[in-house]
Amino acid sequence: MIEQPVFETLRLRLRPLELSDTSAVQRAASAREIADTMISLPHPYPDGEAGRYITRQQAEREAGCSATFTIEQKTEGWFCGLVEMRDIDREHSQGELSFWLAVEAWGRGYMGEVVQAVVRYGFEGLGLNRLYAYHMLRNPASGRVLEKNGFQQEGLLRQRVRKWGQFEDVALWAILRQEWQAALEIRIQERGR
Repeated sequence: MIEQPVFETLRLRLRPLELSDTSAVQRAASAREIADTMISLPHPYPDGEAGRYITRQQAEREAGCSATFTIEQKTEGWFCGLVEMRDIDREHSQGELSFWLAVEAWGRGYMGEVVQAVVRYGFEGLGLNRLYAYHMLRNPASGRVLEKNGFQQEGLLRQRVRKWGQFEDVALWAILRQEWQAALEIRIQERGR
C-alpha cells in the first residue's frame, strides 16, 4: 500500500482521493473542455464513472502502484482537479504523472504548484528515480507546466492516440531524480544569497 500524505502549497491542498469526492469528480470530468485534451477521458463522461474511477484508484493504491490526490483550493476548499502518480514500477523505479484541472481553476497557475509538490513526493516519498508524463501536442499548456518543473521532452509519439475519430500526436516528457536534486540545490543556494 502507498502512504499518501496531505500536501499544502501556497494556495492549494492535495489530499488522498476519497469516495466523498465522487460528485465533484463527476461534475468536473463531465466538461467537454476537460475531455478534449485528456488522452483517456471520455465525453460524455458516463453516469457513475467517477465512483468506479475512485474505487479503481483506491485498489491500485492498496496494490502499491498508484497514488491519486484531490486538488482543493486551500482557503475556500473547492474542488480544483486531480493529480495522479500511476503505473508505479518499483523494479525500474519510475511512475507516470497525470493531471487535470476543473475548467473554473484554469488560468490561475495552480498546476505548477501541484506538479512541484507531487514531483517532490515521487522522488522523496516514493523513492522513484524517474517520472514521466504525456500530453497531446495540441495542449501546449501541459507541456509548459512540465517544462517549468524541470521535465525534458524525450520524444514525440506521432498519432499515438485517437480522440474523437482523429489521430493525435503526443509528447513524452520526463525528469530524473538527479536533475530534480540539482535544480533544488540551485534554488536553495539562490535563496541563501
